[in-house]
Parts: sequence; C-alpha cells; structure tokens
Amino acid sequence: MLHTLQPARGSTHRRRRVARGNSAGGGTTAGRGTKGQQARAGKGRRFGFEGGQVPFLMRQPKLGGFSRDRHVTYEALNLATLERRLEAGTYDVASLRTQRIVTSKRPVKLLGEGSVTKKFDLTVNGASRSAKKAIEAAGGTITFCRG
Repeated sequence: MLHTLQPARGSTHRRRRVARGNSAGGGTTAGRGTKGQQARAGKGRRFGFEGGQVPFLMRQPKLGGFSRDRHVTYEALNLATLERRLEAGTYDVASLRTQRIVTSKRPVKLLGEGSVTKKFDLTVNGASRSAKKAIEAAGGTITFCRG
C-alpha cells in the first residue's frame, strides 16, 4: 500500500546541524578551520575569484579576432545520405529541401562519405573531388549553381 512506503534502511541521513555548540559535535569553528576569509560569515566568493590575483578571465586578450567577410558556410550532404534516402533521378537544391534531405537555407556542398550505386543528376552549390568522382563513376552528373 502506498501509505506504508518508506526509504530503504540506511539510505537517508539526518542533516548535520553545525555551529550549534560543542555538545552537538559541530561547535567551535563548525568545520570552517581557524580564521581566514573562509571562516567568516558571508564567505561566498564570486565565480572565478583567485584570492586577489588577477583572475584568468581578466588576463585574457580583450579584443576578438575577425571574421572573413566572404566566407561561405555550406550545409554538408554526404553520398551515403543520397544512396539511403533517394531514388535515382534528377535533383536540385530546392527539391532536396522539399524532401527534407537538406534542412537549412545555406548553400549545399556534396561530400564523398559513403558510396553511390544509383544514377543521380544533381545541381548543388559545391562538391568535393571524391564526391564528383563517385557520382560520375555511377553514371550521374553534377552541375553547380550560384547562391
């Protein structure tokens, strides 16, 4: 019955009440050692405090790097994904998006991980050499589009 449930024997412990006198077993310094910053009331220190030394995060350089303004981030599409999820045929980036093979709005780059046995005619934004070689070996073609 639910009203008879109780924790397993020995699995729960009474809370230790420190600083309640020597007879309670946690008196005098109450487990804080003797003197010093740690022994005082309100001893909590902020994250990253290093005892007065200049903290690590403040020693770091303040200015970030730079980002390349013409850098293009592609969405990767592997050959193994094409082989597993598509039938042979002609596909462009828009049709890959409608079939949820490609999910972002970034340009698509075909990568050579996996192998292909079906004939694919693909229009993508980029492709690795190994991917192009594999598609052409299977009798397909790759054409490149902008954007």
